[in-house]
Amino acid sequence: MRRPQAIGVSLRRAYCLRQLQTSDYDAHLIRRFVPSPVRDTYAALRALNLELVRLPEVVSNPVIGTLRMKFWHESIDKTFAGMPPREPICILLHQALQGLEARAGSPTKKSIKFWVSRLVKTREKYMDGRPYPSLAALEDYAENTYSTMMYTTLASIPLRSMHVDHLASHIGKACGIIAVLRGIPVLAAPGRPVKTPTGADAPPTREPSLLLPLDIMAEEGVKEEEVFRQGPSAPGLQDAVFKVATRANDHLITAREMLKRLKAGEDPGHEFEHEGEAEHIYLGESDTAKEIRQSFGVLLEAVPASHYLENLEKVNFDPFAVKSGGWRLPWRIWQSLSSERL
Repeated sequence: MRRPQAIGVSLRRAYCLRQLQTSDYDAHLIRRFVPSPVRDTYAALRALNLELVRLPEVVSNPVIGTLRMKFWHESIDKTFAGMPPREPICILLHQALQGLEARAGSPTKKSIKFWVSRLVKTREKYMDGRPYPSLAALEDYAENTYSTMMYTTLASIPLRSMHVDHLASHIGKACGIIAVLRGIPVLAAPGRPVKTPTGADAPPTREPSLLLPLDIMAEEGVKEEEVFRQGPSAPGLQDAVFKVATRANDHLITAREMLKRLKAGEDPGHEFEHEGEAEHIYLGESDTAKEIRQSFGVLLEAVPASHYLENLEKVNFDPFAVKSGGWRLPWRIWQSLSSERL
């Protein structure tokens, strides 16, 4: 018979995997290719990200949102202290952390907590749905969310490599920018009515929003209200999306060029801008070729990002018209893994 604890963890894993399959299909695909010891960490982390992303839509007022964020801050603290609350994500993360501590010790566990806490704090900061003041601010958001999730996964292997973190920074920034573009058709639409216990419709819990950077919107003459009313026909929208998408593509191009140089035994071509910051301190020599092989499943996040940008270009940068990846995306991920190219 299976032990009750093992059954509990299995159920929590199934919950997290179901969340990825239904709401983050890219992560659902990528998880299969990250190193097996960190798949539970990856699943818990991406499920946590989904919970935090959904908060503005599921809470009825800012006070409740603040309380929910407090719950997650406290839950993360308890999980890393070895006392996870009865919540599927926390239980699965706790189990993964136990395995990590056995493999790599407490210092690595502390590093993981730093990254997870930064993810939660950043999501809390942007929970009110305000547009990013600039494209640079959007990049900072992407670094502190999507790049940070990649750093967390890498640290869970455990792998501490300046070159791999540098690649993850560029890929994560691209993924974070693309997440904002993907969200335009959803967030710019009117919020759905909420059913009361009596079955009547209550007012929506959120107002429509547009998270494109304000500097880009100003350059292209994009007005929020016109996007809310006219959708893809709003003046300047597709030009603004093109500019933002170009920045994401620049990060992917940079990552590809870096990967080629590193595999050829050359330097990456430019400095890692975050070197020396917290948890980005590196000691001693490293085997870059081995580190790339070890981490490549994590770096595969670049493939769905690139696939989305190609589909966006095909519809002339109309985010409302982009179709899902279909069968081509799993095939491209497998090709990338086989060739070790992004």
